Amino acid sequence: MNTVKVVTGAGPVGWTVASQLAEAGHRVRILTRSGSGPDHELIERRRVDVSDPGTLPAAMTDADALFHCIHGSTYDAAVWRRELPAAERTVLEAAGRVGAVAVFPESLYSYSAPGAVMTEAGPRQASNGKRGVRTELLAARSASATPTVSVVASDFFGPRVKFSHAGERIVPRVLAGKRVSVVGRTDVAHSFTYVPDLAAAMIKAAATAEVWNSVLHAPTNPALTQRELAAAFAAAAGLPAPRVSAVPGWVVRAAGLFSAELRELTETLYQFQRPFVMDSTASEKRLGLTPTPLRIAAGETVEWWRANA
Repeated sequence: MNTVKVVTGAGPVGWTVASQLAEAGHRVRILTRSGSGPDHELIERRRVDVSDPGTLPAAMTDADALFHCIHGSTYDAAVWRRELPAAERTVLEAAGRVGAVAVFPESLYSYSAPGAVMTEAGPRQASNGKRGVRTELLAARSASATPTVSVVASDFFGPRVKFSHAGERIVPRVLAGKRVSVVGRTDVAHSFTYVPDLAAAMIKAAATAEVWNSVLHAPTNPALTQRELAAAFAAAAGLPAPRVSAVPGWVVRAAGLFSAELRELTETLYQFQRPFVMDSTASEKRLGLTPTPLRIAAGETVEWWRANA
């Protein structure tokens, strides 16, 4: 096998994509500034700044697919606008030069009718702030001569997922028997995507030319409330369901006057104050995939947190 799969970034998504590819017998080249990544005989780790058009092309030798799993350095609209479009232009050019498909994990931020169940055919025209940046990135991918696939996921959970609403905010507190405090409301439906399911969809999409140049949804279980998700983690851990309370939106907005991080969070509060539901049925049929059952996904998540607390 002479081809190689290139993965940029070793966060939860990049790490999982690289691991799944290697476990399936593919040669993988993972690119990070630090040289980090999974330890596997089929994974080559390189120190590369993938936003640098002078260094990325050399790392694309023999590549037939590129999985771009690097996000902005800070959760900030101005930073996203400064970093992300330029980096994706470099990635698309480098992939196109060697004839590789470029696969991107994507969020629901660009969806401009989030009050309805979000499908692959839904409108993606959100503007302003971080939501507008995601809309522009999707448009640039669509206009590129390089074949692309964008695989949309809702909020992540799973092994290695720390900094998320369904990560450190919930799981370690459940395991410690403490009260769980979530943003928004505890009683509205919200879709959560298991990261291994996102990775599997990205890999299958790269290998399926019929779905290139499209936006797909990662296989995602039926939506559940944040209270129900916390209870699922507790059940997987053999513990009683935790007490769950909510930080109201007005508190987050008030705190945002003094915290840049919380101020950025207010832009997406709508996702946790009203039902925020995605449907992945159509993409599951196109890819021949289904989501990992919640019981198993919650169990694997709890197992990882217990081993890496």
